[in-house]
Amino acid sequence: MLPIPYALDALNFLSADVRNLFGPFINVFLTTSRHWSQTDVGLVSTGAGLLGIALQTPIGAAIDMTRAKRGVIVLAMAAMIAAAAIIFAAPTFWPMALANSILALAGDAFGPAVSALTLGLVAKDALARRLGRNSAFDHAGNIFIAIVAGAVGYAFSQRAVFLMGSRVRGLDVGGRARHSGRRNQSRPGERSGLDGEAHGSVAGYRILFETRALMIFALCAFFFHFANAPLLPLVGQKLALQFPKEATAMMSFCIVAAQGVMLPLALLVGHRADSFGRRPIFLAAFAVLPIRAAMYTLSDNALWLIAVQLLDGVGAGIYGALTPLVIADVMRGTGRYNLAQGAVATTQGIGASISALAAGEVTDHFGYTVSFLTLGAAATVAFLVFALFMPETRHEQANVRDSGALAIEGAPRE
Repeated sequence: MLPIPYALDALNFLSADVRNLFGPFINVFLTTSRHWSQTDVGLVSTGAGLLGIALQTPIGAAIDMTRAKRGVIVLAMAAMIAAAAIIFAAPTFWPMALANSILALAGDAFGPAVSALTLGLVAKDALARRLGRNSAFDHAGNIFIAIVAGAVGYAFSQRAVFLMGSRVRGLDVGGRARHSGRRNQSRPGERSGLDGEAHGSVAGYRILFETRALMIFALCAFFFHFANAPLLPLVGQKLALQFPKEATAMMSFCIVAAQGVMLPLALLVGHRADSFGRRPIFLAAFAVLPIRAAMYTLSDNALWLIAVQLLDGVGAGIYGALTPLVIADVMRGTGRYNLAQGAVATTQGIGASISALAAGEVTDHFGYTVSFLTLGAAATVAFLVFALFMPETRHEQANVRDSGALAIEGAPRE
């Protein structure tokens, strides 16, 4: 069995393809090979997104309460493999809607379960570095699978790409998780204490609304994902229209370009988040997004579009690495980390799902330029809300509630 750090590395790397491969490739596959309209693609994406949104917060709450977090991870991966098989076998409207719904629900469970497992294994003073490392290995897995997917799509077909997600892993990720779980039980002194079990006290759902910083962050997450979610699919479609034969390879280039930036950035953010603070680093992520959206309108040249996509590595890279840490900051001692993570994911899921349909409609009726500028305006709102209202959460006392908030036993005191 691998030591805990390497087990978490393997889990994040090996699961990257089944979590992150499908979305952009599905979009390009349906619009180019299956000749779906933007609106139809948006309907499938929105329907699955709404289902995921409805269950995201309850799933997070359930993960807070269960001790079978390793089993949740394995079950989520199995569901994603089944969805890949459906996409390959029956790429028509209702089977695609079913597969997308499965992916949405599995995604609801997988990320929070991995974060919860990490919180239970890692000391508080090492948490920022560990979460950054989780994110880095996730990006490394994305780079690997995007390169392979591009080669498979070019050599065979776009449809063949989805067979890659339906194979069973050769390495025993579940075994690594079980090994990690035993270490967690045998070394309780090393736990971060963020899940609340060590305190024997769990807050109610009301804690979500009593945590001002969490509410502000959730609002920022909504606008960030409303702006960010459609950008890569739209760029992929522009490239696919210019290079139909190379559509999958072009999408892979975009993904690899961004993920290549995200990987070292995630490690850097993990190492500097404690010394620099969360807020200034996050401001950079929110500032880059509207700039990126506007730059897409300047040229349709393939090299330009791929070069601009590098900025996604800055914005999304920082967001992915720091979001679990910020939520851990503001929920410390409440026992409701995964509930809060589910609530934030719900708001960002609403933003992403609405924007999938909205971007499709705007693109169909007004073209890509107007769509990019609309998304850039939403990104500007996210930046302004974060800059004006979001506090620094680095210190333990950042878990301060509004007056009248419940006092949670075991929560850090000022």
